[in-house]
Amino acid sequence: MLSRVGDKWSVLVIMMLSDGPKRFNELKRLINGISQRMLTLTLRGLERDGLVTRTIFPTIPPRVDYELTDLGHGLSRPVEALGKWAKDHLDQIEAARTKFDQRNDG
Repeated sequence: MLSRVGDKWSVLVIMMLSDGPKRFNELKRLINGISQRMLTLTLRGLERDGLVTRTIFPTIPPRVDYELTDLGHGLSRPVEALGKWAKDHLDQIEAARTKFDQRNDG
């Protein structure tokens, strides 16, 4: 489970679904850089873990919505807090990386 929470794509999908259901293509547009295959694999993994539900609507063409389960909503709060922390400390993180790289490149 920790590998799922630590996975970049899973975190982004959970964050995008935290405000309500989304369709596959909408998620793909919202998550910069994710491939169709990676989004499919990520959604399947989240569904398997009980964090996301997939609802198929009998329309033509078929419509599929993805949304967080109660378990997924419970996880979205700490995930969003972690994202906020990272954003708030981005300058410090970048400075530490630069310092590390300078020490270890020469």
